[in-house]
Amino acid sequence: MIVDGQNVRMDNGPALPDSLVLEIFLRLPHDSVLSAGLACRQWLAVSRDEFLWRELFYSYYRIPHSVPRHPASVSWYREFKRLFNCIPCVEVQTLREHQDQVLHLAFSHRGHRFSSCSKDCTVKLWDTVRPDGTITMVHSSSMRHFNWGYTQFSQFNADDTLLLVSGVYLGPHHSSSGEIAVISLENYTLLSRVRNKPYDVFGCWLNETHLVSGNLHWIGNMTSCSVLWLNKAFQDVESENVNVVKRLFKIQNINASTIRTVMVAHCRLHDNPDLLLDYEAQSKARALAQSQPQSHQPLLFDLGSTDSEEEDDDEEHRREMRLQGLSTAHLPQLGATGQEHVIQGLQSKASEVRELETKWAQLMGKTHTKAPDPNVLSSSAPGEGEDKTYLLFTTGSLTYSPHQIGIKQIMPDQMTTSGPVLGEERSTDEFFDSLDHVIDIHGHIIGMGLSPDHRYLYVNSRAWPAGCVISDPMSPPPIAEEIDLHVIDLKSLREERQSLRAHRAFTPNDECFFIFLDVSRDFVASGAEDKHGYIWDRHYNICLARLQHDDVVNSVAFSPADQELLLSASDDSTIKVWRSPRMVRLAQMPARPPRNLLSWLVRNKNTTSANGKP
Repeated sequence: MIVDGQNVRMDNGPALPDSLVLEIFLRLPHDSVLSAGLACRQWLAVSRDEFLWRELFYSYYRIPHSVPRHPASVSWYREFKRLFNCIPCVEVQTLREHQDQVLHLAFSHRGHRFSSCSKDCTVKLWDTVRPDGTITMVHSSSMRHFNWGYTQFSQFNADDTLLLVSGVYLGPHHSSSGEIAVISLENYTLLSRVRNKPYDVFGCWLNETHLVSGNLHWIGNMTSCSVLWLNKAFQDVESENVNVVKRLFKIQNINASTIRTVMVAHCRLHDNPDLLLDYEAQSKARALAQSQPQSHQPLLFDLGSTDSEEEDDDEEHRREMRLQGLSTAHLPQLGATGQEHVIQGLQSKASEVRELETKWAQLMGKTHTKAPDPNVLSSSAPGEGEDKTYLLFTTGSLTYSPHQIGIKQIMPDQMTTSGPVLGEERSTDEFFDSLDHVIDIHGHIIGMGLSPDHRYLYVNSRAWPAGCVISDPMSPPPIAEEIDLHVIDLKSLREERQSLRAHRAFTPNDECFFIFLDVSRDFVASGAEDKHGYIWDRHYNICLARLQHDDVVNSVAFSPADQELLLSASDDSTIKVWRSPRMVRLAQMPARPPRNLLSWLVRNKNTTSANGKP
């Protein structure tokens, strides 16, 4: 075989035809194809063949051929390079300033800063725009003097001037009380503090100057109402007649559920979504999946005149109410039948009390809940050409485990604290608000994140066994170790894709904790209890990278300014900084010396003289 710089030919024979070279390249790994393409011009041309890279793409990433190429890509070769070189999977820095488990990370909207929350009860601010590319801490605030046990969540407002910090009060082991603090990013002063119960409501910004918090009131052993409040960030008003707080919604909870994890989605018209779905390919994939055993298809339904919410509660109060319920019953006496009969009798009485309370709560909900507007979320609703704002939260109806996504539209007149404060506009008989929509996930929800355009909601959950029946709200079904990542389209309010799966969790129902995920233009990332973070491609639904830590990974965050920069936070008390292989290579390239203008003029003059042209 002879290489002559133009093509490759056999000794005393013609060059290999392109079709034969292509057949050979199809049997080589991608790196060998790239190396072979350096041999001659013929091989270089064949090594860039679109059909070749289409086959290499599907085989290397193990993607079904029914999945089309990303609509924004221009070639299979460049798409292969994008997934290979632009994933933030190279660890470039480890931040060790926290003294305990790091629970949450949040970037500013411009990407120039991020905040971190930790079990060491501090919130720290970091600078990401240093000339050398390193990340440094610029501020740290301890919340211990406010009687906080730890900080758990933070969020920048829309113009990056204020920081919302959510924390958990020190108190009994099962206490559910928390607080939200608002910090000015101009001088790091505390502007306001707002009560937040249960603490895993977390809280969120509605707009630049108003935030949403929660409160919980128990009205029975397993029945409660969650109140969601709108709070003004600046509460040092001059006049006592100016409202700084306003009730948004008051929602009944049954079966020991409560509302948790609130977030706001500003849904545009979605004419140009950041993720374009090929519905024909998806329908084929669904048909293929339905012919195979499946674990679960999420339920989707509207709440009529009843509504329900979510999760865990104050154990001390529940215990007291349970004891009160049992004290009114005729407890069986110890006798010759033995202790097992006593326990069975107690359980039977407790079960009867719970069933009676659930029926009473459902009846009360039907008669005292404001009727839902069926046109609120429909395309025929008034003002359909306008943007919509949804309040999203986890909730439940069958047990205290959060297994549903509740959706409530926030109307324009609810965007400020002006107007009626405590819902005086309601009828006296309608003191509960109904939910506009509910999506059942059929599992314990442990994380949620919005796409950058707020079109898609990504949900981490641990599935219940297929076909399980919940007879006792206090005994939810066992949950899977595998974490499912669901994708919900907030335009159609339906789950649009099969669940992503790669990450795992091991804690049981009553010890389950939130694992924060994040979504960029092309990728979605999540932490996990298996000591890794994970990155998936949003279009192809494939896992692209695993990010290693020494303990549970609680949170991940993409930079909104550059999705090739990712942060991960862990119980190992560190924050790791990950960049893409492409960005690492660019950072390692020697800086080009400034061009000498004089030498360029001399070279240009000599070239002109040699050509004989002025």
